[in-house]
Amino acid sequence: MADDLDDVLSAVGPRLRALRKQRGTTLAALSEATGISISTLSRLESGSRRPSLELLLPLAKAHRVALDELVDAPPTGDPRVRTRAITRHGMTYVPLTRQPGGLQAFKMIIPAGPEQAEPDPRSHEGYEWLYVLSGRLRIVLGEHDLVLRKGEAAEFDTHVPHWFGRADTRPVEFLSLFGPQGERVHVKARPRSG
Repeated sequence: MADDLDDVLSAVGPRLRALRKQRGTTLAALSEATGISISTLSRLESGSRRPSLELLLPLAKAHRVALDELVDAPPTGDPRVRTRAITRHGMTYVPLTRQPGGLQAFKMIIPAGPEQAEPDPRSHEGYEWLYVLSGRLRIVLGEHDLVLRKGEAAEFDTHVPHWFGRADTRPVEFLSLFGPQGERVHVKARPRSG
């Protein structure tokens, strides 16, 4: 099993290089599009850096290919997660994980609408990581009032009073990973500025 994984991961670098060259993209342009340093991209392509999900997701998005195309993963049967969306407090939560407890993943959608009400920060047990897929997400976290744009991420201890919503009247979609206290998600790639 470990040999199969090593074979799959060692093939990622050459596949990334071929895809980038096929599209006529430079390392510098890819770095700017993904927020991943040129040296990290070069090490990924040469195979001297082991690929991780935090690096492959922005690369798949920049190349506009499915993650499976980057890793050429073996078939796993029916991979669909069949869940029901939940709407609460004007947000739609789409559960992306099925197991109870532990780390939970959600796609969250806040539809377009009028300016949102005044933030009402709350705190609770846990740790959260957010990644903006589209739109602009406003986060009030303690004394910070931030706006995250597409491709930006944030992580925080949920004991800190927090609130999030649309930054304007347009819709926003984002991923949320929520886990018990002590479970943290680490983002290796820097989001692009601007």
